[in-house]
Amino acid sequence: MLVLGIESSCDETGVALVRAEGPAAPPRLLAHALHSQIDMHQAYGGVVPELASRDHIRRVLPLTRQVLAQAGCGLEDIDTIAYTRGPGLAGALLVGAGLACALGAALDRPVVGVHHLEGHLLSPFLSADPPEFPFVALLVSGGHTQLMRVEDVGRYELLGETIDDAAGEAFDKSAKLLGLGYPGGPALARLAEFGDPDVFTLPRPLLHSGTLDFSFAGLKTAVWTQVRKLGDRVCEQDRAHLAASTQAAIVDVLVKKSLAALKQTGLSRLVVAGGVGANRRLRAMLDAQAQRRGWRVHYPELHLCTDNGAMIALAAAMRLQREPQRARRDYAFDIAPRWDLAAA
Repeated sequence: MLVLGIESSCDETGVALVRAEGPAAPPRLLAHALHSQIDMHQAYGGVVPELASRDHIRRVLPLTRQVLAQAGCGLEDIDTIAYTRGPGLAGALLVGAGLACALGAALDRPVVGVHHLEGHLLSPFLSADPPEFPFVALLVSGGHTQLMRVEDVGRYELLGETIDDAAGEAFDKSAKLLGLGYPGGPALARLAEFGDPDVFTLPRPLLHSGTLDFSFAGLKTAVWTQVRKLGDRVCEQDRAHLAASTQAAIVDVLVKKSLAALKQTGLSRLVVAGGVGANRRLRAMLDAQAQRRGWRVHYPELHLCTDNGAMIALAAAMRLQREPQRARRDYAFDIAPRWDLAAA
């Protein structure tokens, strides 16, 4: 089964081809292409939905041709077309859904809508060290921070989630307070490399709450308070120290909640997925804790941490290996800007 995956939920246009041989064989990535809109949105300090949608329209067909050429395949070789159904920006989602349904109708091929977070959750199965079920998943993608117990594809139990700002939002908003550009998270992480995380004392919200929920809004407020205290006296080294302290606070919460989830479930495997999963401090701390306890931590390849078509094609392939009936041929435009993963 050859699956074409299309991702257009926010500010990256991704297209990929994945081949699935059978239930016992893991799907293989044949080719993928990605266009990031970072340069376009930098002037506005964040994603402009209308501009994002229009750029997806410009990019998605050339990327599809590029992926087919890389894989040495033609349109007639595609068995199924997958697209990100949600969550995401409505206009952006419609671009991917529209192309998928149009190709499906033209080729007489089934289409399947994929949950964006399920794509992230399953993306480590394309890595050189894929996980095995069951495992705990830490999803840290954009406005989402969640801990899930994953028994199998489609069998997800929510253990905890953010009640306000997500980890990615805390990175981005704190970066903006520090005068860093868009995207803020990677910029803050780079600046943090030159700072001391112990210079500023920042809160670790809900760290001792006894639950697996997250809250990062208070941390953002604490960063704002420190920036105000520094005022005009702030120098580049102070900004680096504050960036390092902010990153340390976010990572400490993510690590300790993840360890608590593993202990609570009795599982010994953790999957970390989403853009924040590329953070080097987070990976180093999780790896150190896992080595100490004899646990395993799995990540997607770094180039697959952000939004991409490969994770969408993969998630569709793994779903269809277990539930072939999910593929449909009615070709109706169907998106879900807000969509609970448990109901996917």
